[in-house]
Amino acid sequence: MGTTQLETAPEPKYWHLKTVLSDALDSDFAVGEILPNERDLAARFGVARATLRQALEQLELEGRLQRRRGVGTTVAPPRVGVDVSTSQHVWPGAGDDAWQALDCTLAAPPVAVARMLDAGDESGSGSGDAVHTVRRIRMTQGQPVAAELLYVPAGSVPELSAIDAPSGATRARSVLRELQRLGLEGQDRSVELGSARADDAKELDRLPGAPVLVVTTRYLAAGGTVAVSVATYRADTCRLTFGDSGDLEISHHGEERKAS
Repeated sequence: MGTTQLETAPEPKYWHLKTVLSDALDSDFAVGEILPNERDLAARFGVARATLRQALEQLELEGRLQRRRGVGTTVAPPRVGVDVSTSQHVWPGAGDDAWQALDCTLAAPPVAVARMLDAGDESGSGSGDAVHTVRRIRMTQGQPVAAELLYVPAGSVPELSAIDAPSGATRARSVLRELQRLGLEGQDRSVELGSARADDAKELDRLPGAPVLVVTTRYLAAGGTVAVSVATYRADTCRLTFGDSGDLEISHHGEERKAS
């Protein structure tokens, strides 16, 4: 990276510096490589360290850089694609699932999740009671990029045996296996931009309040909702991808339309 003249740039200095740094990341650095320290970078580009920090923060927000405790600022890997189309119906844990099951507990779901489990439920699953709550995490190149809570009522997995799956990750995998015995009739999905709660931030190695993508999926079978997934993705390392089915629904001020 050579010295560049920033004085005549029409845009703010930090924004122009961000563009220069972004080009350098593509040409001069490899994924995972550690950048020089702030003092050296600021001197090289002839800017104040405050200006440099603004540029680095913007690149981190855009997913180009990662700041890792005890390591420094490194070049981030390509963003993980999050498929939010519903053209392919697949159970959690089936096929080439990239998620790792960590734990499973019995707990009452959040009110919003309980309402989704009750919607159109004809099986009497008792979604207002404690449900199987499977905790999973998704890793990429050794870094956590997403955390998920999957809520499964007992009525959805009636054959689950406490003896076969006593606790923890073993029980989580058993819940997923039993869920896959049902005939999946469909699923719907919504995406929202949110802020990381304390528990999500801890699992994702982020600060509380960091931007995240919250993907909520409702799984339909046996005439009702049999499971609900709430997955929290790091906004700095993930990007949304859509299938070619044109089934993306855009809602605005209470109105919905399909975008092709």
